[in-house]
Amino acid sequence: GNCWAFKGHQGQVVIRLPARVYLTAITVQHITKEASPSGTVISAPKDIAVFGVDTNREEETLLGMFTYNVEKDPMQTFPLKVCSTHGDVREQNR
Repeated sequence: GNCWAFKGHQGQVVIRLPARVYLTAITVQHITKEASPSGTVISAPKDIAVFGVDTNREEETLLGMFTYNVEKDPMQTFPLKVCSTHGDVREQNR
């Protein structure tokens, strides 16, 4: 039920986790065309890069790059290439 709206065509979100985690996938969900007041989903993310960030924010590790497809299910899960992070995850929406 949480929406992170971004101004413009690119944005990023940082999620700081309270402990070390071992991630295997991320899930992205967007409103459907049918539920959208405008009948479109032009605001849906397209290219997504996910990074793990160490606790000192000094080193990032690319965990995966994905393309969200508005023609598929509105909830899409993407497997990660690297399964561990150091407590932070950064998702960049382009």
